[in-house]
Amino acid sequence: MTEASFRLKPGDVAPDFTLTDADGKPVALSSFRGRRVILYFYPAALTPGCTKEAGDFRDNLADLTDAGYLVVGVSPDEPETLRKFRDEENLNFVLLSDPDRAALAGYGAYGEKSLYGRTTVGVIRSTFVLTEDGRIEAAYYNIKATGHVAKLRKDLGI
Repeated sequence: MTEASFRLKPGDVAPDFTLTDADGKPVALSSFRGRRVILYFYPAALTPGCTKEAGDFRDNLADLTDAGYLVVGVSPDEPETLRKFRDEENLNFVLLSDPDRAALAGYGAYGEKSLYGRTTVGVIRSTFVLTEDGRIEAAYYNIKATGHVAKLRKDLGI
């Protein structure tokens, strides 16, 4: 599956999944129905870009929550790594572990990508805004870690 061959778009049903959180508990995406969700996929906890992006979500969480959004981050990291990431960076939102990359693939957030001029296979940094009934409201692929939350806030009118 390449990044160009599969993309979710507004109106699509958000693929459901059940993943393990940073505390080792299973969490189903469907358990958030009735809430608007900002679901973001990132390559690796405790790396500079992902730490910056997570910090931006953390620092803007009060405004996002006040606007009715729940933030959920997903990476292929194991729960223990996510727990360390959460604790070291004081992250105050749900982090989910997708080590087999099934949820990532289901959202078109895993596949071929260009990195420093060469093609690799990995996590495609992506964010999805989900409606209360579990549909895609907005889909962002190949985003930059820096400045993404500010753009998201602008697009959502927050």
